[in-house]
Amino acid sequence: MAQDIAKHIHRVNALRDLANQLGVMSVIHQLQHWQCERLLVSHDDLATQSRYQKAMGFFVEELYGPKDFSQRDADLVRVIPKLAKVLPDKAMNAMDDALALNALSFDLDMEMAQYLQTHFPDEPINRDNYALAYRAVGRMDDRKHQIDIISHLGDQLSDVIKVRGIGMLISLSRRPAKLAGLLALREFLERGFNAFKALGDVQSFIQPVLVREKALMQALLDENVALPEDNPLPNV
Repeated sequence: MAQDIAKHIHRVNALRDLANQLGVMSVIHQLQHWQCERLLVSHDDLATQSRYQKAMGFFVEELYGPKDFSQRDADLVRVIPKLAKVLPDKAMNAMDDALALNALSFDLDMEMAQYLQTHFPDEPINRDNYALAYRAVGRMDDRKHQIDIISHLGDQLSDVIKVRGIGMLISLSRRPAKLAGLLALREFLERGFNAFKALGDVQSFIQPVLVREKALMQALLDENVALPEDNPLPNV
């Protein structure tokens, strides 16, 4: 598991380097920002409920957004073997899912960014050029896998928050993490735990998200759906 997590991080780092070489990092950041706004609109009924706000914020800010994760990832590479000894397997599985999702999403985003930069170089990202880029890139199997990871992550988080003492373990790690220079990692773990602990029933949040995201994916990749005329994306 520790090796898999490190592999996801190295993959993202390699993709970031490539994106910088290709000159598309700024477009990737714009794309990620637009996607975050789109997620909040698509799931506004969840985002506006106090019960779900922390969980939605965690997904948007920690998994999809344009935030710089380099410090968190560097922290993880340093301490993954030690974390594997103290955190329960379900917590490690959840972390693996989160990093796998981050790596796959960045890969897809980079390919979309290249398309957008080539075909719409002077145009801000909007629902129409986003839909065209999404379909042009395709990669349905990877899109399905992206949603499957979210589903599995939801299952793991449902179990993690039930692990006796896990909240105390994360809280007690605050001072050692500060001394060791691992605050970015500890804050990531604590935000994730607190966000989903507040839900109680994680599936009540995850399942509506999965249903809507699957429907959007299928419509965007369905050649019988005319684009941009019948664009299924919301106005952002």
